[in-house]
Amino acid sequence: MKLCILAVGHKLPAWVAAGCAEYVRRMPRELPLSVVEIRPEPRGAKNREQLLAAEKARLRIALQGFSRRVALDERGVEVTTLQLAQRLETWMRDGGDTAFVIGGADGIDDEIKTRADAILRLSSLTLPHAVARLVLCEQIYRAMSVLRNHPYHREG
Repeated sequence: MKLCILAVGHKLPAWVAAGCAEYVRRMPRELPLSVVEIRPEPRGAKNREQLLAAEKARLRIALQGFSRRVALDERGVEVTTLQLAQRLETWMRDGGDTAFVIGGADGIDDEIKTRADAILRLSSLTLPHAVARLVLCEQIYRAMSVLRNHPYHREG
């Protein structure tokens, strides 16, 4: 099984890119993680619907080949690290590659969310997209460390 974060956005701060790269590097061989940037639509005079439609088209192409799709949304289900670990374990048992979708500044088109197998939220706090990407990378790594009984995660 492979995991991929599809994130609408570009021009990340170097510290975010370095942090994501570190967690990607730490992932075990049997559960590789990648981060793919999806080009955001230039804002210009376009309205929100036009922006989301253009980004939806790019996301549809990037989502091909993924049997499981998880959208990140502020109205999604908030899970704990242990619950994420349980989901990862189930997904690994069921097989198939999993894509996590982080939308752009205007979110994710409703069609992408409707077709998602799960809609999760990382926090009740509002997070900048770059930070959300880094938090998701870290939480995926942490969830995997829980499954491997690695001391990285300390439940207290």
